[in-house]
Amino acid sequence: MIQEIVSMGFTHVELSHGIRITLVPGILKAVEEGMISVSSCHNFCPLPAGVIYPAPNLYEPSSQDPRERDQWVRATKRSIDFAAQVKAKVLVCHLGSVRFFWFNPTRKLRLYQKTNPKEAYADDKAYGIVRDAAMAKLRKRMPQYWDQVTRSILTVTDYAKEKGVTLGFENRERFDELPVDNDFGSLFSVLPQGASVGYWHDTGHAHLKERMGLLEHRAHLEGNAPRLLGFHLHDVSGHGQDHQAVGSGRIDFSMVSEFWRPYHILVLELSPRLAPDQVSDSKRRIERLLVSRKLWSAESI
Repeated sequence: MIQEIVSMGFTHVELSHGIRITLVPGILKAVEEGMISVSSCHNFCPLPAGVIYPAPNLYEPSSQDPRERDQWVRATKRSIDFAAQVKAKVLVCHLGSVRFFWFNPTRKLRLYQKTNPKEAYADDKAYGIVRDAAMAKLRKRMPQYWDQVTRSILTVTDYAKEKGVTLGFENRERFDELPVDNDFGSLFSVLPQGASVGYWHDTGHAHLKERMGLLEHRAHLEGNAPRLLGFHLHDVSGHGQDHQAVGSGRIDFSMVSEFWRPYHILVLELSPRLAPDQVSDSKRRIERLLVSRKLWSAESI
């Protein structure tokens, strides 16, 4: 796996939530031999024993079940340990969801989109009524889950800081996932000053939320820029399929690149179904943007 990544010209890698425990010895060997450097890891990494499929939401810090929250804490600390072992700077984390027993308002949004297919819904007044009603239901049920999120985070922040790892809280694509996009600021405001935490931006997720009329991509980046740690970079097709090759879809990466800084981590998070030449082309497109922003020299390409 690492050899293929290196052969495509990459010097750094993010280890994802799909890394099975059986892959760890080979990864550690590649890191120790200097074949690759690890920029970031994605919780949970490596996967808990017995889990063989990508499972970033296997345990949720928002859960009302204290046993599940305890499992989240334990698995997150193990991921922090592994990130420190491979010298990764950031551990990207999901922060759970609001759960509904019977009437999840997400269903009405999906039904409307299914029966009224279009590229964007921000200007659809009928959709806006459905969206606002769904958000009101989400907000009403959210506090008990949101309280658990902050409590769970506080159980691991000191541990992450001790290990030299920063927790990157990622924006999510599903309506009922946390944080709600406007709430990142309030989350950081209640965490201790100097906590080893920050914001991780996923371009595809932000575009999908913009498509749903839930945020404006540029404004969202502007609001979270002071806390930005890095980016998951992938495009979204006109039909709403994400993890596509950069430049093949609807995302304005020139706009996104305005927010890149030399200390940010940029990760191509592409579908495994893409061909190698699509990965290479995505890499070149990002490199050209880095040069245009004077964050990289043309000789580096």
